[in-house]
Amino acid sequence: MTTSTTREKVLRTLLTRQRCTINELAESVGINPISVRHHISKLEASGLVASEEERHGVGRPRLVYFLTEKGMEQFPSRYLKLTIRLLNQLKETLPDLLVGELFSQMANELAAEYAADLDVDDLPIEERLDIVRDLLNSEGFVVEWEHKSDGYHIREVGCPYLHVGQTHPEVCAVDETLISNVLDVPIEKIKCVLNGDTHCTYVVSAPPVNQETEKTTP
Repeated sequence: MTTSTTREKVLRTLLTRQRCTINELAESVGINPISVRHHISKLEASGLVASEEERHGVGRPRLVYFLTEKGMEQFPSRYLKLTIRLLNQLKETLPDLLVGELFSQMANELAAEYAADLDVDDLPIEERLDIVRDLLNSEGFVVEWEHKSDGYHIREVGCPYLHVGQTHPEVCAVDETLISNVLDVPIEKIKCVLNGDTHCTYVVSAPPVNQETEKTTP
């Protein structure tokens, strides 16, 4: 693998996953972490990649890397420009309320497509969370969840709608509706990258023990 090919793979990984550690890049590209550090240093020096510390659970913050605006410009963006132009035209033609309803309708239809092939009614909440994670990952998200004292936290550490959402936040209805419909419980968004957070986070209140027991009892 040539140097240029390796660096291109690093850049493409950051394009799709948006924020990665050295070890995550090494696993994705298929080289050792020491080699990744060498390539990352060159990419940072070229202004294509930047880094910052990110807290991740208990312990010291980890260093994550992401594409700069200059790095983003290395990839064809016509499809993105076309999408944004279409949405701009849509907003100029239709009332804001109707545009929001269209996004919600699209999200509901997407959730219905997945739900048609799933039987989650009798599954405990944690198995449904695994299904949500896998569904969102198949849509291009990078999702993880964990159980905390106030419920279940769903973190989107990578979002395929990020650049569209910066000018058209209505697109956030897609993943939010999908999560809510599959889990069949209310969710609350407590963090959002559009508000300056490092990732989007939803909280799902843990259902009462007797409710879970009722669902799992034959």
